[in-house]
Amino acid sequence: ALKKGAMGSSVAHDSHNIIAVGIDDKTICRAVNIIIENKGGICAVSANKEMILPLPIAGIMSNKSYFYVARKYLELDSMAKSLGSNLNAPFMTLSFMALLVIPKIKLSDKGLFDVEKFKFLDIFQDN
Repeated sequence: ALKKGAMGSSVAHDSHNIIAVGIDDKTICRAVNIIIENKGGICAVSANKEMILPLPIAGIMSNKSYFYVARKYLELDSMAKSLGSNLNAPFMTLSFMALLVIPKIKLSDKGLFDVEKFKFLDIFQDN
């Protein structure tokens, strides 16, 4: 779980809509807006830092050299881990959180989806 900041990506299998996670709505919105401004990409933001690997070709490919992409990806991976992620590959994990065909709970543009029960979850409880 992130302890600070947010991370987002336009690489979100299979639909490739933007997916983002973070500690609060404002920070998540910053990450999403940075991705939109760059016409796609993966990004990480903290209180005082923003980092993005632009992916302007369909939101999933770069027009930069392999060396640039590899370096920037490693920097983003390091930043995501500095935000509190303990995952080996935070952005890869995030991209597969949108893939509604692999278990268990997934995040879609229509809400949280329980793959095993094959239904969307109600995220609000009645009091």
